[in-house]
Amino acid sequence: MNGKEGQKMKVVKGILAIMVAALAVLTAAGCQGKNNEEKDALQRIKDAGKVRIAQEGTWAPWTYHDESDKLVGYDADVAREIAKKLGVEAEFYEGEWDGLFAGLDGGRYDLLLNGVEITETRQKTYDFSEPYAYAKTVIIVKADSDAINSFEDLAGKKTCNSIDSTYMNLAEQYGAEVMGVDSLEETINMVLAGRVDATLNSLDSYAYYMSLFPDAELKIAATYDEVSAVAIPFKKGEDTASLREAVNKALAELRADGTLKRLSEQYFGSDVTVK
Repeated sequence: MNGKEGQKMKVVKGILAIMVAALAVLTAAGCQGKNNEEKDALQRIKDAGKVRIAQEGTWAPWTYHDESDKLVGYDADVAREIAKKLGVEAEFYEGEWDGLFAGLDGGRYDLLLNGVEITETRQKTYDFSEPYAYAKTVIIVKADSDAINSFEDLAGKKTCNSIDSTYMNLAEQYGAEVMGVDSLEETINMVLAGRVDATLNSLDSYAYYMSLFPDAELKIAATYDEVSAVAIPFKKGEDTASLREAVNKALAELRADGTLKRLSEQYFGSDVTVK
């Protein structure tokens, strides 16, 4: 073998060595990717050491920021307690209501705790935890308004609510023209300013607002007959089955030891964990 042939052979061997090393890396990565795919949602959370929780952060007293800008509220604290039960840290992500479900669908969040009510439409897409609260829907109007006295009176009226919320859907079912907004405060301000005739929200959120602003010229025009169950939605399928089971176990323990009731009374002034 002459010098040129020897040099060529060294180059070929070098290329082959690089190809073998690259193949090994790709194979290892492929195996790791396969292993990750085989892990379900609960195991991925445990491996990460954190659970990603989605909330609005603007809907008191369910989820809001206190004077020190800390995210607090019934849902925020329940989420932290669930994370403790799972043995991981709670990592919060805030966004507008209509984007929270999209984030859950896309895998950006593991859990969504934001006063989510169980509805027939949502049950077609999501599996739900056991209820951890119950909510009554009310129509809120200006104190001097007599135009609305029942849900049937919403027909032809203007209301405002979070986009694609149960409140927006209910108002539309009764024939109202609904404007989409981002927060409870914004809805109340629009009612007070006369920009809309009413807004629909939970009785507890209304009571909380009035406890902060007792002179606000507002009143409840009507209360919906049905009580809504509040629970945690999960993407349907086996991937979330063990996570849902673990969350249900955590909620059962929090109910049994009085934590849910204590947090409810702390934020709502009443026990919303029972109908």
